Amino acid sequence: MSAALPPVIIVAHGQPSDPAPAAAELAALAAKVEAHLPGQIVASATLAEPESLGRVVTKLGQGGLLYPLFMAGGWFTRTHLPARLQSVGAVGWQVLEPLGCDPALHELAVKVAAEALETRKGPILLAAHGSFKSPVPSDIARHVAAKIRSELGCDVRVGFIDQSPQLAEITDLGPDAICLPFFAAAGGHVTSDIPAALARSGFSGTLLPALGLRPEIPALIGQAIRAAHPVCAQECRFRQS
Repeated sequence: MSAALPPVIIVAHGQPSDPAPAAAELAALAAKVEAHLPGQIVASATLAEPESLGRVVTKLGQGGLLYPLFMAGGWFTRTHLPARLQSVGAVGWQVLEPLGCDPALHELAVKVAAEALETRKGPILLAAHGSFKSPVPSDIARHVAAKIRSELGCDVRVGFIDQSPQLAEITDLGPDAICLPFFAAAGGHVTSDIPAALARSGFSGTLLPALGLRPEIPALIGQAIRAAHPVCAQECRFRQS
């Protein structure tokens, strides 16, 4: 008999001003990820809903995997999420690497950029969150930008919401420019802040959907979960043999 597969919780920041839509979007993503992990439970919780994580942990029990739907590591994944797990009485839960740190996501960013460049030949603007408090969020965005630049040989700029250079400061990109938001979901930053900043900068190019909304994402997350836990990897090989 094969070992039981650990349950998974996908955790995202959510939308504090209006938590319900973001929570529903995350639950839909969790269902799609679960379809790639036969025999494994995949649930979801947002930090914007204070009781959400505790309810899910209580339902699933002890010993599982927490997958951060964040675009960078650092304080949130190394300190805050373990503390939140401890505060809700979670025992034996492992915090995995976040979406934004997955090399497979970086490859996807290159693929998306290459597809966009088939019809537009302007520079690429990678729009990221950034942070005035930590270099970690900008480091990962710059790494992805450098990878796109190296593999495609194109001009790639990086602009941020919460640090310099801010998106509104990046001008004169031209009508063939392509903006790729390095974000995990369609929250307020993607739907409001990025378009507003681009408008202030005079951006006249094409704004792509957020990278985290690509249809490849559920399979990519499923692959990361299998690879991160030996039992999941063994079950995947067993089911494919």
